[in-house]
Amino acid sequence: MAQTLDLDAMIAAAKAEPPLTIYDSTGKIVDMAANFEAKYGVKAIGQKVSANSQLEMIIRESQANNVIGDVALITDTPAALAQLLPNGFVESWMPPDLADKIPPMFRNPLAISTNANVWAYNTEVYESCPVTNLWQLTEPEWRAKVAFVDPLTKGTYTDWFNQLETHADAEIAAAYKAHFGADLDTSTESATKQWLKAFAGNAPLVTDGDDPVAEAVGAPGQAEPFFGMLSSAKFRDNADKGYKLGLCAEMTPWAGWTYTKLGLMATKTDSPSAARLFIHYILTEEGIAPQVADGKISTNSDVKIPDSEPSGLAAHLDALFPYDASTGLDDWETRQDWQDFWTINYKK
Repeated sequence: MAQTLDLDAMIAAAKAEPPLTIYDSTGKIVDMAANFEAKYGVKAIGQKVSANSQLEMIIRESQANNVIGDVALITDTPAALAQLLPNGFVESWMPPDLADKIPPMFRNPLAISTNANVWAYNTEVYESCPVTNLWQLTEPEWRAKVAFVDPLTKGTYTDWFNQLETHADAEIAAAYKAHFGADLDTSTESATKQWLKAFAGNAPLVTDGDDPVAEAVGAPGQAEPFFGMLSSAKFRDNADKGYKLGLCAEMTPWAGWTYTKLGLMATKTDSPSAARLFIHYILTEEGIAPQVADGKISTNSDVKIPDSEPSGLAAHLDALFPYDASTGLDDWETRQDWQDFWTINYKK
């Protein structure tokens, strides 16, 4: 049974506090802060700050007793688990009236949404996804034809590698057997490492972000477009830029994977009621709407992805490999190992 929350008292307290500043890695936070202020009459400023910069700023602000960012919406869950929470720079607060709407795996620390990276193809050239199994990407047919964000620049990618090895190595091995018709020998090296070694050695086009992947895969007028992995948010480029991105929904073993965005409060904030009110707000359908429209998935089970979301992800959530924060510290501790593994095996 849900606990109660005196929202009116929280709003009154928030109005008496200094203006609220929220850090987030998406520019949508500017609109979200403005919507929040319009709804509650609580002054709020949204600032787009990358996850890496958030980490540094939160630590420095706390150490200097000069907190600017009162709320951090951060996609680097392992870093938060390893550096921010244990050192008391931030705290996690779960709105008691919404606790029964948030699955246990997202409650401590509180995740406000999950973001998806998915495999995509060009619908102008292919009637359906040309790749149905992860292991196809290790074969000559796809050599130098797969666009992929550089794992040396995004920790979420090395986290994904570690999550696969930790929680789903058997599924990677099963996909190998389904594709090649033989068992994979995992006695000396995990199925995940063997796939990643073969994929990295097949000369993928490594990019510095999702935009170049979206262009390489989805730009119209190509005879031989790339296959690729990118944020589901980039499917908006179909409308904005005329791209032809299609979701590889039937890919084995997954169409993509998710990572979590945490909603954390600075422990030294001078606007604690406003910070809690904003956390409560973004767990509602109204609050998270600008990001859900881009394919972000609210952790509130009552909030659905709208039918207008361009990737069509809503119909294929079960095809995504989910992030498990219970082993997030291990993801943090092995990042360098996975980066080294990628570097050693990557071939241009």
